Amino acid sequence: MDSSFVAMESPNSPMHIGNLLIYNPETAPDGFVRFKDILNFFESRLRLSKTMRQRLVRVPLDLDYPYWVEDPNFDLEYHVRHIALPKPGDWRQLCIQTARIHARPMDLTRPPWEFTVIEGLENVRDYPPGCFAFVTKVHHSAIDGMSGIDLMEAIHTMTPSTAPPNVPDEWEPEKIPGPAELLGKSYVNALLNPLKQVQVAAQTLPGVASAIKGLITRDFKLSTDLIPPRTRFNRSISAHRVVEGRTFPLKDIKTIRALLPEAKVNDVAISIIGGALHKYLTAKDDLPKTTMTAMAPISVRSEEEKSDMGNQVAAMIAPLGTHLPDPAERLEYVYKQTSNSKAMTNALGARRMTEVSKVNPLLYMALGSQLFSRVSIAHRLAMPFNTVVTNVPGPPISIYTAGARMESMALSLICLTDGLGLAHVVQSYRDEAYISFTACRDIMPDPEFYSECLQESFDEMLAAAKGAANKPAAKKAAPAKTGATAKSASKPAAKKPAAKKPAVRALRSAPAKAGATSKAAHAPVAKTTSAKPKRSAPAKTGATAKSASTPAAKKPAAKAKRAAPAKTGATRKSASKKPARRKPAAKSAEFAKKTGNKPAK
Repeated sequence: MDSSFVAMESPNSPMHIGNLLIYNPETAPDGFVRFKDILNFFESRLRLSKTMRQRLVRVPLDLDYPYWVEDPNFDLEYHVRHIALPKPGDWRQLCIQTARIHARPMDLTRPPWEFTVIEGLENVRDYPPGCFAFVTKVHHSAIDGMSGIDLMEAIHTMTPSTAPPNVPDEWEPEKIPGPAELLGKSYVNALLNPLKQVQVAAQTLPGVASAIKGLITRDFKLSTDLIPPRTRFNRSISAHRVVEGRTFPLKDIKTIRALLPEAKVNDVAISIIGGALHKYLTAKDDLPKTTMTAMAPISVRSEEEKSDMGNQVAAMIAPLGTHLPDPAERLEYVYKQTSNSKAMTNALGARRMTEVSKVNPLLYMALGSQLFSRVSIAHRLAMPFNTVVTNVPGPPISIYTAGARMESMALSLICLTDGLGLAHVVQSYRDEAYISFTACRDIMPDPEFYSECLQESFDEMLAAAKGAANKPAAKKAAPAKTGATAKSASKPAAKKPAAKKPAVRALRSAPAKAGATSKAAHAPVAKTTSAKPKRSAPAKTGATAKSASTPAAKKPAAKAKRAAPAKTGATRKSASKKPARRKPAAKSAEFAKKTGNKPAK
């Protein structure tokens, strides 16, 4: 997999990732950090990272995978640069400068990393005066997200102390192998590679069997939602980049989970991005009818491999729910789809998927990537996904470099390829979460607007979550029921015994009375309705009005309830709970004859 990033490298698609980090020097000695202090700090901690002094050596004609060699010509000052923003030094200027730095390819004949120190951040958001920034660049062949965190740990400390680590520096440079030596190694590997392919193929058979079993037992399903639509982001890209992002309180991200408690933080982030894409493409009148999809990397790196070079990642496809404007529906949809994709990936075996990529001949990968970019196949073939959403957890506590406290992981930067003109990174630091994106400038010339879409999508989801949290309390405060709810309202009335309050029971079954009634009957009506206004609310009309007028006297009123099984409309369900008896029904008929009303049928 490391070699695939080398093969995909081109002037328009440099394959490096990075960050924009903001530091506050108030915690440093004397409250100030010079560029020389940063160089000395880095030099004292080079021994903690394998990445920082190793370079790639490519085999002629890409007949074999590149080799990592300890660079005998390592020069720290080449890798750590220093610039300043022009006045006024605001956020937009910082984003433009970061995008320019990120767009430039690196020299792969040197260790594949660069740090640029940027001063002059006088008007960047709400950061204190005197802050400075790092724009980091590390080639994707050297690290994935998790080993990148390990690299960050090497150049940061847990306290403002700038003392060098108490670890001996045993690093020694190596001789760069010549073409003949490299070709000899490639010949041996070419003979052994078929055996490795057979071994890996045998290891993948259980995963294939597990996947087939999962389909049969419906542990997961293949859905058309995994097929991405064609969008403006899926075409050939230029060499220019734009970067932007938003910062959200981590507690609010977790609050949004109230919409669906079983959802993960990653599901919430994917839903926010899905909502932002819905708003952005709707404004452009370019929203596809079906959901867009994202490739979500999955780390398979073990604890023993934490500091190793290279990549240990698999991937899954995550539908974004861009076709759903409602935030609650979108989160539920994303959760179901990601759960299905995770089950499918687990069945195949994420680790086995990574092992398969290690035995693919580099020559074919290099030729394929060059053909893909030079023939502009991205214009003709649909990509397997529309964008990338990768989640990289950061440290939950403050960290320091050269004594300066990191204030923010403001932006995370990611590489793009032809057919993939937009990618996202979700990262956390302390009590904040960051959603950043990198895009081709020709495809997205308005990154500020898409950043606003991210904020609006987050605000909508947070408002929906708070509304959902307050909804049960609102229901208890307003139990009045009308219309279609009359059936449910009549159930609690039927549960009370009729022997205790017969007149009230008769009144509840027929609260709207018509026809002539006696004065004695009117008095309890007024008394009861004033005491129980909510239960007398469901008025009865039609056939029930006739029978409702019968309980004029106390004794017949007690009998009228038993004679009401033939009710229609909303009252039929509650009235039919006790069947009518013959003798009470006759008395009810006799009483109706005296009052001039017809008995209910």
